[in-house]
Amino acid sequence: MARTGHSKFIMVIGEWIRKGSEDFPKQNTIAILDGVRAFACLLVIWYHIYQTPRNLHIWDPQSSTHPLLDSFLYFGKYGVTLFFVLSGFLLFMPYAKALLFEKTWPSVRQFYLRRVFRIIPAYYLSLILIVLLFQQQYLQPQHWNELALFFTFLMDSSYATFKQLNPPFWTLAIEWQYYMLLPLLALGIRLLVWRVKQEHRLPTTVACLLAVIAWGLLSRYFGLYYMQHPSETFLVPRSILNGILFLTYNVSGKYLEDFSVGMLLSLCFVYAQHPSISQKVRATLQKLSPWLWGVGLLCLLTMMLWNYNQKYVNTWPLFSNPILFEHYYLLGELCFSLSFGLCILALLFGPTRLKRPFEWFPLRWLGMISFSLYMWHLPLLLVFIQGGQPLLGAWPHLLAYSACWLWVLVVIIPFCFLFFILVERPGMKFAERFNRHKAHPATPAAAPSPTLLANDSPGGNKVCRQPKATTRANTA
Repeated sequence: MARTGHSKFIMVIGEWIRKGSEDFPKQNTIAILDGVRAFACLLVIWYHIYQTPRNLHIWDPQSSTHPLLDSFLYFGKYGVTLFFVLSGFLLFMPYAKALLFEKTWPSVRQFYLRRVFRIIPAYYLSLILIVLLFQQQYLQPQHWNELALFFTFLMDSSYATFKQLNPPFWTLAIEWQYYMLLPLLALGIRLLVWRVKQEHRLPTTVACLLAVIAWGLLSRYFGLYYMQHPSETFLVPRSILNGILFLTYNVSGKYLEDFSVGMLLSLCFVYAQHPSISQKVRATLQKLSPWLWGVGLLCLLTMMLWNYNQKYVNTWPLFSNPILFEHYYLLGELCFSLSFGLCILALLFGPTRLKRPFEWFPLRWLGMISFSLYMWHLPLLLVFIQGGQPLLGAWPHLLAYSACWLWVLVVIIPFCFLFFILVERPGMKFAERFNRHKAHPATPAAAPSPTLLANDSPGGNKVCRQPKATTRANTA
């Protein structure tokens, strides 16, 4: 009887989850990217489970009895980089189709509407609740200026707000600014690409994206230099330079190199999948996928050790070389994004056995709620860690880690699913209804259908397939 009751309970929970996730995902979803997004979110969570007790001095922050394991756990913060690469990939896809094959150019109005209704309701409500429940000092007048930066997605612009209030929020500022920039950036690329012959469009677009990567690296290099030398300037008065730095760098850069790697991957995927492209191109990529996967994992392992050595110097002496140590800040993000990019490319064109783990329904379901999970996991995790501090400090690390993960499974994930059902999904549906309502009644076929529901970021934004072109050259 007990086993029967348990089975019925599991079935009820499973049905509730499936019903709550109706319409998500639909056909035309790039299924593996749902799983990859979930993996990115889990990376960030395991980093916070690893690092938070050390930041709170529950455990010795310098302890490194298992340096390889610690390197792996510390690497979790680069789940954020994987989110950025996915955003670049998915949001650039309609533009890649338009640039290469002159499909209908994506609607800027629809793009921004989807971003607004996908991000702002859930983010604003989360921000307000977290302030009221956990960070009430921001209600005091002396903190209102800082709070205003959070409401305007500029919390990455000041050391007073960078990784404050709720540390994961800073990446939402980076994502939002990329969303605002992308349609303009794609339009600038179009001005060049549509002027060349069809056979030259791919290399021209690649060159433009490489230029964006170079822009990201240069802004990171010069931004750091001028932030560290507040009395120096270049060509313009320092007050004007500060304004330029505010828009192009802020505290840690705009991570354009990460987004651009994703955009390059999207370009490759769109080109290889197009019916006009020879099957040999796809066959070659499929043959190369195991090698791409292996090289990508090897690069990630190398970056993992290099990254940990920056925090705990001489843990891995090879990376204590002055050249490697000094240039990590400039090159680390690009190297991580390229490593993730190789793995994503391998998954996109790889065999079924490689894709299957990322197409597993529970993992894809986590990808669906990843925006809520990303925003809420740390505040709720802090409740558990701070409340259980005496016990966690006395327990072996493995037992304490297990207790934190149990809290994630039993409390945090169900809460985030409810938040998705009650807040995120209504916002997405409203955006789709609004866009359909605004569509021209005489041409209903031109209304974009919300297919390809692959979330692109911690915000879980959708990539919507654009209508087929009529005569002219087409992220949601």
